[in-house]
Amino acid sequence: MNDITQLPAPAGMAQSGEVFGPQVDLNAFVEEFGDGLLASLNRSHPPVYDGEANPRRQAVMAALKRAPFPEQAEVVQAISALLLDRHEPAGIINAEMGTGKTMMAIATAAVCHGEGDRRFLVIAPPHLVYKWRREILETVDQARVWVLNGPDTLVKLLKLREALGQPSDGRPEFFILGRVRMRMGFHWRPAPARKRVPGGELAACPQCGGTVIDSDNEVVSLSQFLREERRHKCRHCHSPLWTLMRPQRATGSLQRELVLKALRKLPTIGKVSSERLVQQFGEEFLATLLGDNIHEFINLMDENGELVFSDRQAARMERAMATMEFGFGEGGYQPTEFIKRQLPDHTFDLLIVDEGHEYKNAGSAQGQAMGVLAAKARKSLLLTGTLMGGYADDLFHLLFRILTPKMLEDGYRPNGRGSMGPAAMSFLRDHGVLKDIYTERDGDSHKTARGNKLSVRTVKAPGFGPKGIMRYVLPFTVFLKLKDIGGNVLPPYDEDFIEVPMDDEQAFAYRRLEGQLTTELRQALARKDTTLLGVVLNALLAWPDCCFRPETVKHPRSGSLLAFVQSLYSEQQPMPKERELVEICQREKAEGRKVLVYTTYTGKRDTSSRLKAVLTQAGFKVAVLRSSVETQRREDWIADQVDRGVDVLITNPDLVKTGLDLLDFPTIVFMQTGWNVYTLQQAARRSWRIGQRQPVKVLYLGYAGSSQIACLSLMARKIAVAQSTSGDVPESGLDALNTDGDSVEMALARQLVS
Repeated sequence: MNDITQLPAPAGMAQSGEVFGPQVDLNAFVEEFGDGLLASLNRSHPPVYDGEANPRRQAVMAALKRAPFPEQAEVVQAISALLLDRHEPAGIINAEMGTGKTMMAIATAAVCHGEGDRRFLVIAPPHLVYKWRREILETVDQARVWVLNGPDTLVKLLKLREALGQPSDGRPEFFILGRVRMRMGFHWRPAPARKRVPGGELAACPQCGGTVIDSDNEVVSLSQFLREERRHKCRHCHSPLWTLMRPQRATGSLQRELVLKALRKLPTIGKVSSERLVQQFGEEFLATLLGDNIHEFINLMDENGELVFSDRQAARMERAMATMEFGFGEGGYQPTEFIKRQLPDHTFDLLIVDEGHEYKNAGSAQGQAMGVLAAKARKSLLLTGTLMGGYADDLFHLLFRILTPKMLEDGYRPNGRGSMGPAAMSFLRDHGVLKDIYTERDGDSHKTARGNKLSVRTVKAPGFGPKGIMRYVLPFTVFLKLKDIGGNVLPPYDEDFIEVPMDDEQAFAYRRLEGQLTTELRQALARKDTTLLGVVLNALLAWPDCCFRPETVKHPRSGSLLAFVQSLYSEQQPMPKERELVEICQREKAEGRKVLVYTTYTGKRDTSSRLKAVLTQAGFKVAVLRSSVETQRREDWIADQVDRGVDVLITNPDLVKTGLDLLDFPTIVFMQTGWNVYTLQQAARRSWRIGQRQPVKVLYLGYAGSSQIACLSLMARKIAVAQSTSGDVPESGLDALNTDGDSVEMALARQLVS
């Protein structure tokens, strides 16, 4: 089998790859001609914001209870010029993790309110909903904030609909919706009337009494209609033959029990204290405070005007309640569906989408719901630190949801069946990188000739063209890097890659395992069977870090044994990477620095428990953050571990990739990185944020001569592409490995079989 992946050589270049004429390094070219290029670009594409601040908007930001930094204010000025002066439907703040995207979005909303906007809808990850609420109240004076994240959501939206015609009192209104609530649809059930006839019961309309008939004009029995999975209307009076399913509202003793249970979730409040509070203030009043006014609850006063809770109690409760949710109302109807069907267009003046890159997937229910909300709001503001993950189609669905008119104008529209697949492929061909792979096989001899079989398949590769960046990214995006924030706001940041050599026995076992699995993979690929691809690659990536346990690799379909390797290290015997980690932790502890360790194998292989044992044996105090800690409790859990004097925190990067400020851990060590660029970039910047005072070091460890190096190389390539859409050249510690790459599995598979 021959794989042919050659492309025609451009004009002026020999087929051998020889380039004629002088070669100039790109950085040297930009340094030499950058001023002229920039001047030409500014003439052909005048910037939306030229750096001259709007004094009226600057005054609005200066009047906030917390004024943004000058660099943050510049971003707000630029995005306000885009949305308010250019009247664009959407803008993107692509700011590095830790630059204060929440603060900039709130300041943008305040500026929009100063120019007549009234209502703002915020979509946030579930564990950041109350953090958004807290920051809005701490920043915008007299702001009204409603949290649409609990069972009371429908009640609040109904009140909003009733208040639409009322004049504004001049206060900005913020509605914060948790991402997990963002799905279309609602719970319903058929609700026909019963009509008795000889021989049984028929379904009838509860309004007009008419018998329900199907598309063939046949009467429908009651039992048949109750099995229907689609909503129907009466053909006579057009009344709905279904009803919304609502949970029963808690009242009386049931509500009292719910309030008592909610109070006991809070620190410093036990059984006696909760009973006393309910007796003193009543369950209805406390339910209102807990459901939507947690700051008023913390500052609760008795009849003498004295605060009920001490400063110590208030501080502990505020930290806990920032990530807790209480609700005592009705639910069941998805809020996105209600906004779509029951609220008029432009009810919300600005939609703020936090962690906007999370809505890029084509078939995601949350992504589709975000598109619905963007269509209902007048303007949209997307916040992200990682706009794309390396491939052009990462951006397609995201752009289509917030810049629909522009994408339709460029010809990217659904086909006749409503599918966006062809449009996404067209976008990828226009602005991304596609590789056509030709496979030629010797064929059977014919009667008069000998023939070969040639097949072609197309795969995507990392890359996003400059035309796409100029068309869809630069005109709508404001960039901010942590290094751009002036003064002494941020300490130095450094990334480094450490190549760790394997022990002799470990390297020998790895080569044998690699040889066995590569032979099996090559034979399977020759049969056009890709079943083994993921199995082989995952085994080769994981084994060097998991050779403290036996490794059995089986065929995923037949269950036949492909390879088996005995364990090489005992529980008390550290592996090379672990020895390197111990040395790193010893150096950092000597300097008074805590270490955050990321490991991706936290399932059945459970390297986190192994790392904890090794580090504990070396004399460190270690904590492991697992997925069993609820999302909304993780910040508080980590704070408790810091208070207990932990030296090292071990976790999976997926558990802390968004929203958490891990300022207590200035040194971060990646034992493995995984494949997700978003997760890697977010996790790497968890401690380099505003408020950090110590220099931040991020270290990547990889075993020399293993597939881990190829994995890190691919991540470096994808990070380079992602940073090309973030207004920056790559500065990752993985740059030393950055070579032209391929897709994840195919890049490693090609290395193995070549």
